[in-house]
Amino acid sequence: MALITISGYPSSGKSQRAAQLKRHLESRLADPSYTGPSLSVVLLSDDTLNIDRSSYNDSRSEKPARGTLFTAVQRNLAQNTIVIVDSLNYIKGFRYQMYCAAREIKVRVCTVYVLATPDLCKQWNNERTDRKAYVPETLANLVQRYEEPSSMVRWDSPLFTVSWTDEDVPADDVWRTITEGVVKPPNTGTQAVAKAPTDALRTLEHTTASIASALVSEQANSGSLGGTTTITLSSTLKVRITLPPRNVTLSELQRLKRQFVTLHKRAITLGTTEKGVVDWSEQSVADKFVVYFEENIKQ
Repeated sequence: MALITISGYPSSGKSQRAAQLKRHLESRLADPSYTGPSLSVVLLSDDTLNIDRSSYNDSRSEKPARGTLFTAVQRNLAQNTIVIVDSLNYIKGFRYQMYCAAREIKVRVCTVYVLATPDLCKQWNNERTDRKAYVPETLANLVQRYEEPSSMVRWDSPLFTVSWTDEDVPADDVWRTITEGVVKPPNTGTQAVAKAPTDALRTLEHTTASIASALVSEQANSGSLGGTTTITLSSTLKVRITLPPRNVTLSELQRLKRQFVTLHKRAITLGTTEKGVVDWSEQSVADKFVVYFEENIKQ
């Protein structure tokens, strides 16, 4: 349904704002006048995921902490769930990563920027008695490295800013955004990559080699007269190919085969984002190689 990213300085009051927002959303969903789909609200935070504040003391421990958070986000994103992510979320690249995950699931997104001055954050951090305070050096470092959300970039918008002087969150605006806002479709960068079957590389190598060998035999039998001919590779595999009116040398065939295989190896090893299912059968590979041969062979 939606992904709501909470972002702000450490000890800026993010958890308080996330709790306020969760109460508002659950109240609206429980209201008898609500006639929309059945939804649940999930709040993910460092506390709910048992991520200690000390994880942010250095990059080596912070990276797996972010990984834990991102995995939880991916696991909970769904059409019937409103996910609130209450964490620092201070790196724009990480916010973009969550945005891409949301687009892949086709849910709405918005960002709530909890605003407070560095001095206030330092004061509130020092006043904490719940054993969840940041080490002063860590807090200063995180504040310095913080990458402020911007309504000008797609992964932070729609953006709602909540100041430390505001009594409550803009619940009405957030509600309209996550229930009526535009659902952005997945783009090429967020689509799941279609992987080739495990035997695709063997099929590619074997089929192209068989065609090259059959072409050598065909030229020897036909006297290199050229024209369109049918080559039988097996009882179930046949291709029609147009040969130039000259003898195609073995080195030419090997060069074209090598270029074709190199071109398609990338799609096999890294996957493809082509629409539909890519056919890696022997007949499909043979047909593609014939087209490649006819387009690139010199007459």
